Amino acid sequence: MESNSNQSTEINEVVECCLLAGKLMLQGGAETYRVEDTMMRIAATYGFKNSHSYVTPTGIIFAVDQMEATRIIRITERSTDLQKVTLVNSVSRSIASKEITLQQANEELQKIESTTHAYPILAQIAAAAIASACFLIMFKGGWYDFLPALVTGGLGFTFFINVNRVVNIKFFSEFLTSFLIGLLAVFFVKTGMGQELDKIIIGSVMPLVPGLLITNAVRDLMAGHLVSGLSKGAEAFLTAFAIGAGVAVVITFY
Repeated sequence: MESNSNQSTEINEVVECCLLAGKLMLQGGAETYRVEDTMMRIAATYGFKNSHSYVTPTGIIFAVDQMEATRIIRITERSTDLQKVTLVNSVSRSIASKEITLQQANEELQKIESTTHAYPILAQIAAAAIASACFLIMFKGGWYDFLPALVTGGLGFTFFINVNRVVNIKFFSEFLTSFLIGLLAVFFVKTGMGQELDKIIIGSVMPLVPGLLITNAVRDLMAGHLVSGLSKGAEAFLTAFAIGAGVAVVITFY
């Protein structure tokens, strides 16, 4: 009986480790197939060769043959945090090479979960502003619109961050942000501080464009994960629609 109890405890610890690793990767923006592969490799390293993992953008289902019940966790928050994905990959490689024990792996993963890896808000805003201005130049805009695009992109991203804290629906946050970006672009053009309205708007909305989401959707579809690929593609489409709709409202009355 004691042996069975110890084995059950070990199984639960391994499953907890796999689920935590998968959760952190999925929240950080990793591809579905990469999450599943990492979880199954961790389980195999600890002697559970026959594990089963099913991952969607909003949940993870995981089990090993020795378990009496399947485990499931819900994913409610997702972002782009490749640093977190890299750290989890590093832990999984250490597990595979047996450099750390199961307890150490769990401690490392919990440490990653409790640590904020995102850049400070001011750094994100500055990066969005500079990226907006640089995208304007990349899309063949003039240097006279560099400053308007920089200001519009920075203010737009600041607004997006603050609205996201109040409105828990991403679609409306993106719609309102693109609407504000359109208004600011019109303001700069009307006052003579900017010249090409379309270039300013295009450059300023680029920080909102779901580039990673589209890439992951295509990669998941190519890997055969149809549910995840289609759901991520739908999410990317809604984001693109929100951006386009917000700008279109402004342009309509311009």
